[in-house]
Amino acid sequence: MTTALHPDWLIPDWPVPAGVRAVFTSRAAGVSAPPYDSLNLGNHVGDAPEAVAANRALLARVIGTQAVFLKQVHGSAVLALDAATPDGLPADACVTAQPKIACTIMVADCLPVLLATQDGRAVAAAHAGWRGLAGVGDGSGQGILEATCASLQALAPPGLERGQILAWLGPCIGPTAFEVGPEVKAAFEAGQPQAGRFFVPAGAGKYLANLPALARLRLQTLGITQVYGNDGSLPWCTVSNPSRFFSHRRDAGIPGNGFGTTGRMAACIWRDR
Repeated sequence: MTTALHPDWLIPDWPVPAGVRAVFTSRAAGVSAPPYDSLNLGNHVGDAPEAVAANRALLARVIGTQAVFLKQVHGSAVLALDAATPDGLPADACVTAQPKIACTIMVADCLPVLLATQDGRAVAAAHAGWRGLAGVGDGSGQGILEATCASLQALAPPGLERGQILAWLGPCIGPTAFEVGPEVKAAFEAGQPQAGRFFVPAGAGKYLANLPALARLRLQTLGITQVYGNDGSLPWCTVSNPSRFFSHRRDAGIPGNGFGTTGRMAACIWRDR
């Protein structure tokens, strides 16, 4: 038996085949106590383990399939999922061509990117914080979107062109809230000089970075032009919508919380047949 989808959760609006399903959770509908209230899906942030387990069980009931959770490390490793894949393996993206297995990414400011082939034969989810997006997270020099795209193509039927891949960008820290140092701007410009236009000076040597725009640029460079979802406007900003979204950067500043004391939302994508 499935549980009804909470109205605060997001269903991506993109032209994927009928057999591909996706969802992005909000902070609503769970059992966690403050400051993790209420649908915290992260088991690494200090929340009660039994609450996290109950929240993950609720997610599985709602989507009617198995959600596989990763140990995300801001790198570029991509994990291929099957029915035997356990939770907690280190990777920042996952792919599958098998039905009834949900590629799942947790976020609380970083950008979740969902991908699907036009024929619906393979799906993927990627955790795109700035380190993974720029390819500096694990020293590999390869960005998480480049690695995920390559893994998705490897699972798809031969001859799949990147223009036949669709992408959806979920909520993340927005361009009015994401203050970064010059090293972040330099990391993106090292690979793509045109990325500099997505950094606005904010004084004292700082910049406001547009994470979804940077992701769109990376995807376009890969040949993925069918990109939907987050356009950088305030409704998509995790920091600016405290009643709906967890935010690592915002919630760490609340008195009594401490750094990193916030929940995690999830972006899931799966084949239902």
